[in-house]
Amino acid sequence: MKGKIAFLSLLFVVSVLSFGQGANPSLPNLTISVGATPTSTQLSTTLTILLVITVLSIAPAILMLMTSFTRIIVVFSLLRSAMGTQQSPPNQILIGLALFMTFFIMQPTFMNTYNNAIKPYMSGEIGYQQAMTKGIQPFRKFMYSEIIRHKNGDAIRIFTQYRKMPFPTKLSDIPTSVLIPSFVISELKIAFKIGVLLYIPFILIDMVVASILLAMGMIMIPPVMVSLPFKLLLFVLVNGWELVITGILNSF
Repeated sequence: MKGKIAFLSLLFVVSVLSFGQGANPSLPNLTISVGATPTSTQLSTTLTILLVITVLSIAPAILMLMTSFTRIIVVFSLLRSAMGTQQSPPNQILIGLALFMTFFIMQPTFMNTYNNAIKPYMSGEIGYQQAMTKGIQPFRKFMYSEIIRHKNGDAIRIFTQYRKMPFPTKLSDIPTSVLIPSFVISELKIAFKIGVLLYIPFILIDMVVASILLAMGMIMIPPVMVSLPFKLLLFVLVNGWELVITGILNSF
């Protein structure tokens, strides 16, 4: 990550120096007007491209750690492990479904960010600093509301105690550097709670099958191989995917 930032910074410096020496007159410039009227500063296309590349480089981390994606993908992974189906459904299917569910759940947050930050910035109404500040606020509200709703405030206390900060009582008192890891810990805790509930019926099937095989003296047959069809049958009969998806949606 540091290497990418250093490369982008070097690219920006080289572009500015080339423009200053007149090597490429067609490059966009940075216009700053100072006078009786208030100062008007507009980012050049080079700075805009640099900003966009920087945002895109951290977009996967934003998607995974500041949205509902973490909880969804962990629950799907625990479900597959509980059923013992190994690589079925494949990782691509689970990740794709988790992504579309994330877009569905986070749509109000995304629209709020677009209307309050991206759209005004593209129209020139606000600067990039204001756009970044306003753009992250909907995500901060979402993360904080999920932590409070599931009573996982101890996750925030871990990081505030490390920094020797007083425990915050409202969202504005929580730095983003504290809120994001606290949200991730909270999401993992919630996902594991859901995973425990998913494991219980499948463990019961494994125990029953193992007891029957032991009573019949068939100790050489792996119980998992025998119990897998019964797990799949139970999951289909109770509309397992609908129950899991409904439970995940209702947890937000």
